[in-house]
Order: sequence, then structure tokens, then C-alpha cells
Amino acid sequence: MQKIELGEVQERFANMIWELEPIKSMELVNICKERLEWNKSTTFTVLRKLCEKGLFKNENGMVTSLMSKEEFAGVKSRQFVQEHFSGSLPAFLAAFVSDKSISDKEVDEIKSMIDEYKKSLR
Repeated sequence: MQKIELGEVQERFANMIWELEPIKSMELVNICKERLEWNKSTTFTVLRKLCEKGLFKNENGMVTSLMSKEEFAGVKSRQFVQEHFSGSLPAFLAAFVSDKSISDKEVDEIKSMIDEYKKSLR
């Protein structure tokens, strides 16, 4: 499983890129100066680290994503289940619903998702 660790600052920056992409790298520098009070070298350093982690690419001065925000959330979710529940989705769900905080509507949605998943396997 692909493991991606982001600090709070990197995640905030990644969210900004997902919101604005595609975006010219120099435009990103200007936005970071305004929103985050970063200088040019800080912006490019953090961008380089996110590119090395496989989230984005900066080609010919244009920044685009290699992994969507939704794909990133999926990776992080699977990583969480692996690390905290030995990869067991049923164990995670049991812990999640143990305080009965899930509604009937949410139960129906989960059942529907499972049914759709089963159909896709056939």
C-alpha cells in the first residue's frame, strides 16, 4: 500500500493546489505570498516535496495533480485502517458504530455501497 504522510502545512498547501489547479507555478507563488506569507523559495520547496510524494507535478511552470483529492483521501483512509485495525475494515466499522452514532439512513447507504461493490465483482 502506498503510504503518504503530510504535515498540516503540506496538507493545507495541497488543498489549495487542488482548489486552483491547473495553476502556473508563479501564480501559486503569488497566492502563497498573499495567503500564507511565504516567499518564493518556501513555496517551491513545499511544492517539490509534494511532487516527490506523487501528489502533483510541476512541468513547464504548470502545476497539476497526479492524485485527486478524493484519491488522496482513499489512500489516507486505507492507511488509517491498516495502521489502527490491522487492515480489517469490519473491525474499523465495529469500532465506528460501537456508540450507535450511525443513522438508519447511513446504514442503508453503506448496505447499498456494499451491494454495488459486490455487483462490480461479478
